[in-house]
Amino acid sequence: MKERNNIIQLSELSIDYIGHIFYPKSPRYVRGLIDVELPASIKKTGVFVNVDLNGILEQVKEHSLHTVQLHGNESAELAESLRNVGIEVIKAFGVDSNFDWHQLDGYLNHVDYFLFDSKSPQYGGTGETFDWQKLKEYPFDKPYFLSGGLSLENLNEALQFEDDRLVGLDLNSKFEIELGLKNIEKLKLALKIIRNEQISSK
Repeated sequence: MKERNNIIQLSELSIDYIGHIFYPKSPRYVRGLIDVELPASIKKTGVFVNVDLNGILEQVKEHSLHTVQLHGNESAELAESLRNVGIEVIKAFGVDSNFDWHQLDGYLNHVDYFLFDSKSPQYGGTGETFDWQKLKEYPFDKPYFLSGGLSLENLNEALQFEDDRLVGLDLNSKFEIELGLKNIEKLKLALKIIRNEQISSK
């Protein structure tokens, strides 16, 4: 999110996180984060790709970020260092049919949540879903967010996926008017569906 009025509109919805992308190669890249005071219930989240600890901490301090989402090849040690200074950490992984869940082993004690997205050769979201049945093989207790191509058309299907470890849905490209600008009316419809299922949203 990078448009002030759009962020203000979002902050009036019953959401848990608002994401800002600090990856220069992303079309949603935030060059200068607009300072908007959010309700205490919403966590301001920075999405980073292969940035070192000092670089992340600079952005955390400058923009008062509550949560960091690591979307590159970041180490478990980096995640641990962020958590040690009180930052909530979400580590994203791209999933396909051949995904090896044991790639997550080293991160289990150093992140708060995982985020599972569609695998792509590029960093960041693809707007495409992956086969959610793969999540039935997920062997750990660590809670996770589901991302990748979520839309009004498939939201009910996602909500019917019974897994107590699934704690939230990452709503992004299918709810945009243009890159970085959310369709508030679509999100209101999505949140009505989600609230009925008693699952949090991102």
